[in-house]
Amino acid sequence: MKRNVELVVISDVHLGTYGCKAKELLRYLNSIQPKTLVLNGDIIDIWQFKKSYFPKPHLKVIKKIISFATKNTDVYYITGNHDEMFRKFTDFELGKLKVINKLCLNLNEKKTWIFHGDVFDASVQHSKWIAKLGGKGYDLLIVINNIVNWFLDKMGKEKYSFSKKIKNNVKKAVKYIGDFELTASELAIDNGYDFVICGHIHQPQIREVVTKKGSCTYLNSGDWIENLSALEYNNGEWMIFHYEDHQHLLKDDETEEIQDMNNSELLKIVTQFS
Repeated sequence: MKRNVELVVISDVHLGTYGCKAKELLRYLNSIQPKTLVLNGDIIDIWQFKKSYFPKPHLKVIKKIISFATKNTDVYYITGNHDEMFRKFTDFELGKLKVINKLCLNLNEKKTWIFHGDVFDASVQHSKWIAKLGGKGYDLLIVINNIVNWFLDKMGKEKYSFSKKIKNNVKKAVKYIGDFELTASELAIDNGYDFVICGHIHQPQIREVVTKKGSCTYLNSGDWIENLSALEYNNGEWMIFHYEDHQHLLKDDETEEIQDMNNSELLKIVTQFS
């Protein structure tokens, strides 16, 4: 049975890359019935898109998103840096699907500001590390990590994340994340927002930020490369959904098929933006 959720935010899926966990994301999407779905940037990785690699699970995720939009879910596609080519289609609407650069919502009289976050790369120091970990280098790191984790799993040992180890131990990376979260929060406070929601840095988070000018709640939806996380909002409360903690509850239901669009047609649409 599907869970009813008021609002779901996912980001940094990077469809079209080897590191993307499309099957896991599809299981999650098939388990929920959101009233509003916010795709907060880097959903399709145009930077690394290849016609030779866009497998069926990745296409099924796109189908599922379209399926939501053709029914009773408001779907907002917020553009990120890896899918920045979609920015020329800002304010495009197709039924309940809207392409935008940022989203402002009122949740139980709380002002909420949602955007990807790559806009801060020019203003936050030490941002080059994420560009290096992003792109092809990051994708290769994840592929190698997946191979290592396969062997660790066969030996009955705990999985290991190279990327998380780097983020937690490289001072510039730790500082970048801290500066990113503080910059987003200060800007939100200056503009009177109660919640500010970002993606981009692949670091799921919910925390209160207090400055001399006020306070706000900073949230980050994480990613579907290594953290496999999403933000869910229900009854005035936010939570981080971690796939690893709930995968035993998810069923392998097939995505509802869209009769007027097959895989080749979907791939043709994606190719137009590459």
